[in-house]
Amino acid sequence: MPSLILAFLARLRFRALFLITLSIFVVDLVIPDLIPFVDEILLGAATLMLAQWKRREPPPNKLPE
Repeated sequence: MPSLILAFLARLRFRALFLITLSIFVVDLVIPDLIPFVDEILLGAATLMLAQWKRREPPPNKLPE
C-alpha cells in the first residue's frame, strides 16, 4: 500500500509534493497513528521532495544583436 502512494507522489511537482507532505506531517502530529504506515509514507514523501529540490540557475545573459 505505501508503495502505491509513493509511486503517485513521485509523479507530482515540488509544490504539490511539499503541500501534501506538510499536511501529512501536521495530521500525524495532531492525531498520531490515524492512518496505518503514515510514518513510512511521510518519510518516503520527504525523500522524494528532497530529491526534487534543485537550485535553479539564472538564465544566461543574452546580448542584444
